[in-house]
Amino acid sequence: MPNLYATSDLHIGHRDNAPLLDSVRPQGPDDWLIVAGDVAEQVDTVTGTLATLRDRFATVIWVPGNHELWTTPKDPVQARGVERYEELVRRCRELGVHTPEDEFPVWEHGPRPLTVAPLFVLYDYSWRTPAAEGHPTAEALRQAREAGVVCTDEYLLHPDPHPDRARWCAERVRLTEKRLADVPDGHGTVLVSHWPLHRHPTEPLWYPEFAMWCGTEATADWHVRHRAEMVVYGHLHIPRTTWRDGVRFEEVSLGYPREWTRRARGAVPLRRLL
Repeated sequence: MPNLYATSDLHIGHRDNAPLLDSVRPQGPDDWLIVAGDVAEQVDTVTGTLATLRDRFATVIWVPGNHELWTTPKDPVQARGVERYEELVRRCRELGVHTPEDEFPVWEHGPRPLTVAPLFVLYDYSWRTPAAEGHPTAEALRQAREAGVVCTDEYLLHPDPHPDRARWCAERVRLTEKRLADVPDGHGTVLVSHWPLHRHPTEPLWYPEFAMWCGTEATADWHVRHRAEMVVYGHLHIPRTTWRDGVRFEEVSLGYPREWTRRARGAVPLRRLL
């Protein structure tokens, strides 16, 4: 029986994280791997890492995280926004890595077929603190800055050609819902997104204001509506298993060295899901 593994937030650019890639290996020749975003910031590093993983696993499924979408001064690839995402998709296709733009692969090794759906939906600032509810986004951002919270996305994740990230998110939600509606009725799903699709995983955040950069209310019922057996995500660097409406949510992130060195179990760069 093949295994379905997952990882995210490898942040290979960090010196102490790079050696951990060697432990991201299958047990058998037919094993699959989900990579739920934030491999690295530079396009060449992202695709080089995915090429290594594709050589090891029978199937690799990738979704972008915010770090892949950053346009940093040191990256030779200076594409921004949609153009940057499309360049990453193009390179993944050359490697044989599945992306949110490709036909969803189907896991056939269980009681029912599971469509593994890689999703790219971003966030729209709709996850607010009580003090920010009902106020314009600008006021919610002001409150976050006052609390000392500003996501680096505000400087490096460009929405071009969309006027802002919220409208890019709305477009991605629209496109993604169309794709999910085509999943056969007899299939369950494994929904894969860098950003959590439901807000409950953000509850332990030290700074609740950061939830604005973590998802959208538009996906709050997708785990039920789209027959999810499991939702896989990263981004928060709080690796754990939770349940909502009888659906299993798995955060599979490795995180930064300053985080995993404090955990009793240390670094966990690979999780077995099925």
